[in-house]
Amino acid sequence: MSTVRVEISIDAPPQVVFDTIMDPTRLGDWVTIHRSVSNLSAEPAAEGARMDQVLQLRGVTLTVHWTLVRVDRPHEAEWQGRGPAGSRAVIHYSLKGDESGPTTFVYTNDFSAPGGALGSVVSRVVVGSASEREARESLQRLKQLIEHA
Repeated sequence: MSTVRVEISIDAPPQVVFDTIMDPTRLGDWVTIHRSVSNLSAEPAAEGARMDQVLQLRGVTLTVHWTLVRVDRPHEAEWQGRGPAGSRAVIHYSLKGDESGPTTFVYTNDFSAPGGALGSVVSRVVVGSASEREARESLQRLKQLIEHA
């Protein structure tokens, strides 16, 4: 398993940040590797919601089937994803701050490649530091999006 953890301060209240990150139609505005989303649940920010997301990392396109397994508005959300060849991911959003802002947003992605330990080694070699770099860039885009709205 590999873990990416990135933190950023956004000059906005947690509710504004939460509403933005939990809106699947806004993913293209801030997630650098996002390409499209489909099969959205009627209430995409409710526990049990599902969506399919197409991502592209290092030229490889993949589809992840996400389920929202935990929500505590506007402080926390956790998505579990299933990807190609039995890969799995858990994305955790943690938001701290008061109604006047700023918000500290902590993004954590735990990724499990298929193939056990060998798959994890191959994943690290192929993906390298791209995941962390893309996460940092995505959070910077989110900050710009919200602070300059």
